[in-house]
Amino acid sequence: MPNYDYIIIGAGASGLLLADAMGKDNFFASKSILLLDKDAKKTNDRTWCFWEKGNGDFDAIIHKKWPQIFFAGQELKLSSDIAPYTYKMLKGIDFYSHYLDKIKRNPNITFLQEKVISVLEKKSQVIVSTQENQFLGGHVFNSIFDYQKPLNQKKYPVLQQHFLGWFIKTDRSVFTENEATFMDFSIPQKGNTRFMYVLPFSETEALVEYTLFSEHVLEKKEYETAIESYLKEKLKVSSYSITAVEKGNIPMTCFNFSNANSDRILHIGIAGGWAKSSTGYTFYNSSKKVRELVLHLKSNKSLSKFSERTRFWYYDLLLLDILQSDNHLGGSIFEAMFKKRKPQLILKFLDEETTFWEELQIIWSCPKWPFIKALFKRMF
Repeated sequence: MPNYDYIIIGAGASGLLLADAMGKDNFFASKSILLLDKDAKKTNDRTWCFWEKGNGDFDAIIHKKWPQIFFAGQELKLSSDIAPYTYKMLKGIDFYSHYLDKIKRNPNITFLQEKVISVLEKKSQVIVSTQENQFLGGHVFNSIFDYQKPLNQKKYPVLQQHFLGWFIKTDRSVFTENEATFMDFSIPQKGNTRFMYVLPFSETEALVEYTLFSEHVLEKKEYETAIESYLKEKLKVSSYSITAVEKGNIPMTCFNFSNANSDRILHIGIAGGWAKSSTGYTFYNSSKKVRELVLHLKSNKSLSKFSERTRFWYYDLLLLDILQSDNHLGGSIFEAMFKKRKPQLILKFLDEETTFWEELQIIWSCPKWPFIKALFKRMF
């Protein structure tokens, strides 16, 4: 049975970033690393977006970036320059190609296209079984997400960020190329938190996406009808072609995924709770988590000691408590923030990089009563 020092299950964002970070660090030069995924990662199955200040580690493969964002609510319409931030987009296929090429050139990393069917921890090693083989690993990083784990408990809300988007091309100039629509809540809410998300690639090309923060997904036709209505009524577009379709579902929960970790197995990515539970943004948070994890490994600390809660976890929990009981309030909460605070401060807060004083400014801008009720419910 082949034996590896580290086994990484899943070649998504967190798995590839971790493999690359370990592969280029001399600390791991003598270690053997196995990366497993059921897919060859040769299709553009998703896009990732994030914001950051100035240049970053992913600039060489960025597909598009925007210096401005647009936010709309029922009463507010706001176009903002977000300097020193830039909103950036990565295509999945570009990310996979770039990182798999780097990894395959590293002699101590092996990538195999095999589907993992079980992970069994023994006293001194972990047995990872695929449909074809079995492997022994000293430590395993598992990105396989099991939705049933958070659903099987009642302590923490479990919502979903679910969406469907069309990449469209129009026959006339429609879009503002340097401005991404971050959230447009001016659409019918229908008792939920619903918004449109628009990423223009040119004046005639864009990703137009219908997104919800709610407990239950919709029928496909409802997403499509919402996009059609937005194009016709808001953007005044009647003639267009759909060049590609994107859909997804990201869990929004403060469930403690670290309970499934051990001294030899660590769950990473969405499976490790690395998605920002109040917004669903995962990619940039995962890149930060990977850097922290590499430092953790180099300090020889147990994997079970890696995760810790911060005060931002409690902020997210209160918002999710509100959205679970009153799902329609999401739009008004975000609208209040953008009405009273600069977008740069909001982005900094969502990145969990604010000071406590700055967080009080954000909290004070929100409707008070829903948060007070959520806080008292948690306390008592």
